[in-house]
Amino acid sequence: MDKKFEWSLLILRVVLGVTFLVHGIAKFQMGLGNVAGWFESIGILGFLGYVVAFIELLGGIALIIGIGTRLFSALIAVVMVGAIFTSKLSLGFIGAEAAGYELDLVLLSIAVVLVISGSQLLSLDNKLFGSAKDDIAA
Repeated sequence: MDKKFEWSLLILRVVLGVTFLVHGIAKFQMGLGNVAGWFESIGILGFLGYVVAFIELLGGIALIIGIGTRLFSALIAVVMVGAIFTSKLSLGFIGAEAAGYELDLVLLSIAVVLVISGSQLLSLDNKLFGSAKDDIAA
């Protein structure tokens, strides 16, 4: 893969990872019971609040260190699709009174790029398994 492309994927991977790590930490700080309660208040099963919090926290860490990039990016993409369709779509793209789904769409797009392309540069996956692991799915 072209080095410029690899550096671009690294930037996307780390930024997505930091973003979701921070969101995951925030969910744990507010209390997972509160997160589950908010999920229930918008008509989603409460236990999914726990699932989302763990995906965000662990997925964020995994992306930052570069392990399971495609898997965690796919999980994050599912979370973003869920967020868009359950709580953001009705607010519109930008939203008048609260944030719309524009940021969610950007994060979803980054996650999809990483699912398609992976990211081996400065990744733990590359150190443990070599670059051939991502080349197989390419």
